[in-house]
Parts: sequence; C-alpha cells; structure tokens
Amino acid sequence: MSALWALIVPVLAVALSVGVVEGARRALAGRLSARWPTAGRAARRCTAPAFAFAAAISAAAAVPYEDLPPRLAADLRHLLHITATAATTWLVLRIFYALTDPPLERLTRVSGERNRRARRTRTQMLLLRRIGAVVLVVLAVAAALFTFPAVRAVGAGVLASAGVAGLVVGIAARPTLGNLLAGLQLAFSDALRLDDVVVVQGQWGRIEELTLSYVVVCLWDERRLILPVSYFIEQPFENWTRHTSRVIGAVILNVDWNVPVEELRTVLHDFLREHPLWDQRDWVLQITDSLPNGLVEMRALMSAADSASAWDLRCDVREHLIGYLREHHPEALPRFRAEIPEETRVRDGAGPADPADASVRASESSGAPAVGPDAPTPKPGPTPGPTPGRNGSRGAPVPSWSGSQDGTGRSNGTSSSNSSSSSNGVRRG
Repeated sequence: MSALWALIVPVLAVALSVGVVEGARRALAGRLSARWPTAGRAARRCTAPAFAFAAAISAAAAVPYEDLPPRLAADLRHLLHITATAATTWLVLRIFYALTDPPLERLTRVSGERNRRARRTRTQMLLLRRIGAVVLVVLAVAAALFTFPAVRAVGAGVLASAGVAGLVVGIAARPTLGNLLAGLQLAFSDALRLDDVVVVQGQWGRIEELTLSYVVVCLWDERRLILPVSYFIEQPFENWTRHTSRVIGAVILNVDWNVPVEELRTVLHDFLREHPLWDQRDWVLQITDSLPNGLVEMRALMSAADSASAWDLRCDVREHLIGYLREHHPEALPRFRAEIPEETRVRDGAGPADPADASVRASESSGAPAVGPDAPTPKPGPTPGPTPGRNGSRGAPVPSWSGSQDGTGRSNGTSSSNSSSSSNGVRRG
C-alpha cells in the first residue's frame, strides 16, 4: 500500500501542476494577449519548459522518500534534483529570450538616420544575451555536477591549486577567451555592427551574424564567409557604413580627345535628375588623366543612399554615357592612332610618295579622321604616270591612298586607282 501511495502522490502532483500551467498559458495566450501581446508571445514560447519545470518541481516535492528504500530514495532525489535544475535553466532561458525578442524586432525595423544607432544597440543586445545564456548554462552545469561527491572533491582540489589550474586553463582556452574578448570589444567599440556593409579579403558583403566566436558575412552572391572574431581585431577591413550608409560611386571611361565634355556634363545631370537611385546630393564629370595610349580618362561621380543603390546607379550611368557617345559622337569613342613612316609606304623601286599622302599623314598625327566614313573625299585629277625608279628606269605607278595595305603599313603589291578600294592605314580601336 505504501509503494502504491508513493507512486500515486507524485502522479497527482504532476497532473495538478501541469493543469495549473496550462490554465495560465490559455489565459495569457488567449484573452490577455489582446491587452499584453508580449505576454501572449512569451507564454506560447515558454509552454514546453514551463510544463517540464512544473513536473520536475512537483515530483521532487511530492515523492515520499521515507516510504522508499534508502538507496532508491537517495538516487531518486538526486535524479529529480538534476532534472529540476535543467528544467529551471531551460525555463529561465526561454523567458529571457521571449522578453528580449520584441525590442530586437523593433530595432530591425528602424530606418533612416537612426538605423546606425539601432544596429549598434541590436548588436550589443545580442552579444549580451548570448553571454548571459552562456553564463547561465555554465552555472547550471556546475550546480548539477557538484551534486556528485567525486566532482565536489575534484572542485576542492582545484580551488586549493587555483593558481596552477588557472594558468593551465588559461593557456588551453586562449583562442576561446581571445574571441570572447574580441567580440565584446567589437560590440562596445562600435567598430562592427549587424547589417554593416564591409569588404573583407576583397569580398563585398553584409554582417549577417556576430557571435562571441565567429562572424558570418553574407556576400553579394549569397555565399557566406565565416571568420573568427579575432580576425576583425587583428586584420584591416573596410566598413562602408561606419557612420552612414551613403556612398559615392564612380564611373570611369577611356575616350578619345574629341569627347565633348561640357555636353556630356549636361547629359549626365539630366539623366541623374530623372533617376530614382540618385540621392540628389553630389555629382561631377571630369577629365582626370591623359593615358599613354592616346586616350583620356573621364570620370563621373554620383552619390547614392547605400552601396547597393550606388552599384546599380553606376551601371545605369555607364550604359547611358556609352550609348550617347555611340549614337551622337562616334568620333569620341576610343581610337588608336599611328604615323606610318614614308619609307614603309613606298614599294621597293617606286618613287617618292604623292604629296596627298603627306596631308593624310598630317591629319593622322593631328587626330583628324583619316580613313573610314570620316575620311576626306579625294579630289579628281589625272592619274600620275610612271615615275623613274632608283636606277633611272621607268618604275611602276605610285599607288594612290585608296590602295590597300597590310597590317604593317607596307603596300600589298596591288596598286589601284579605283575609288571603291578602301585603306586600313589607321587601326581603329
């Protein structure tokens, strides 16, 4: 009878406590959730640990240990004590997380000028919550382990030799402790925050997760770069949103010297005023350099609200400028000029070049178009007759500029007076 009573009493106590918890959950998640939404969400999240906590505490308090054998009573009391410790830790963690989740969610919705401060607060709250959770779990595990006599003896020995043990533990846990301190330093020095735009190891991305041991960077192509926290303390990195998310984008074009800069400034400004990604603040178009290959470097700067908008705006501006130059000013597109020496233009045994060729060479060296659709139309005139060769004999007729040439500028042996022949004496880029 006593054994049956020892079984019935804990079962009734567990059922009663579980019923009380269920009633409280229904009240908080039902009628009271309209008045206190946070309490309703917390009640729904804490249901399972609350049931475990109620069952463990009621069973530990209701078991009649005096009616059980001494060894069984001691083991059962020990087991229920560890179970109650674990359930209590679980419930406290769930309540802690349920109470801190609503403010963290509100911080994620903050935009505009307050976004930077909100991200800093959110980062610090997350790190402090993780630290609190780790400390609570360590204390719970220590409390459960110290219920064993052997562990208590080991703990007393460790306390007696605290200096040596602390040195050994410190050396063994140096990476972990280093990351822990680095995480705290990053969070409270405001050097890195969640959703910060960074460039790490040449990769552009956003800080997706910041823990006490590692940092997760979400790259632009949805890959994840995981780095230890100590990396951001020891290695340099770029933070594009340290104070503000506003950035300036640059578009660089290599164009010909004939580019109409003033006209392009007007075109760029008109395009930016109609573009939704421009923040209406900064823009400029300048010739920043002259290159050794005969081109000039043109740079357009424009500001945007964030780095993603700046990238799209740069691409749109580049496409617009290239299209405008191609349609309205093809002479401003990149071209490479070359001056062909006279001795390479005259075949072996032929006389000196026609004076018209000298004017062509002069136009080439000055930058004016020499061939193609921009080439000047030659004036009709008499076909030059044979000219004396080097040995006084009659040589071949001097080929006109319309003759074809090979890639080296040397005549290919076909002399022609037909105006339909074309020349590629100037290589177009």
